[in-house]
Amino acid sequence: MDVGGTLYALRTQRGLSQRELARRCGVANGTISLIESNAINPSVGLLRQIVHALPMNLSEFFAFEHLEERKLFYRASELREIGGKGISYRQIGTNLNGRALQMLDEVYAPRTDTGKTMLHHTGEEGGVVISGEIEVTVADQRAILGPGDAYYFDSNLPHRFRNISKEPCHIVSAATPPSF
Repeated sequence: MDVGGTLYALRTQRGLSQRELARRCGVANGTISLIESNAINPSVGLLRQIVHALPMNLSEFFAFEHLEERKLFYRASELREIGGKGISYRQIGTNLNGRALQMLDEVYAPRTDTGKTMLHHTGEEGGVVISGEIEVTVADQRAILGPGDAYYFDSNLPHRFRNISKEPCHIVSAATPPSF
């Protein structure tokens, strides 16, 4: 279960800021932020304390369905960071359960890549390079793409992304079904 995403959805649904929720349940507002970003997993006791401030009980919290996920528009601050190790993947939406498409705003730091092991998963993916350059390898084919260039391939094929330049590379991509 996405505890952070559920807490975020419930808090924003009720019109509460992180600071206000933290005040209501007696924790530091940084704690709420860390839980919502899934940087920490709260103990059952801490989660109960926070959930009671919403107010609701734990069983209601765990049964909650992300109705807010059907929203139509997202501010830049609402994109969810799911990347790491020099690659930023900012996902549109917090929980993609029941969704057919995953959209990402990606930034590859200079000299970063998706790993030595080629990726492969069910579905298709495509993207457009906004700025910088990226080396994309799909099976036995490789291309260096720049601003305005794009890719689109069957994700079952082994693939890898590498920023081989000294500048960040920005890509907007889509995958179906959501892959992570």
